Amino acid sequence: MNNNLDLEDAIAALDQYNYDKKRTSDLDQARNKSQMKKYISSLDFNLRRLQILQEAVNESIEEEQQFIAQQENIQTYKTKIINLSRQLNLSYEQVVQIMKQQEEKA
Repeated sequence: MNNNLDLEDAIAALDQYNYDKKRTSDLDQARNKSQMKKYISSLDFNLRRLQILQEAVNESIEEEQQFIAQQENIQTYKTKIINLSRQLNLSYEQVVQIMKQQEEKA
């Protein structure tokens, strides 16, 4: 019987935790601009700290955009190698190996 009460207490605590977590103005819960603004205003930052936050966000955005562009370039390059392998009737690995050999010669 005591185990049942402990289990019920644990479940109730988890339910309360999840409810509280959903109700907080947490950045993890922010999905749109107004929720983000509400979270930022809850930080109670002065102008200088807000400017530093803005710089950090801008840098993060730039890094993410560069990463996405790099991934797109890699995918484009892979597609070109696949198309070349089809034209030459070779496997992808064979084309890559030939490219490595050509690079070593240069």
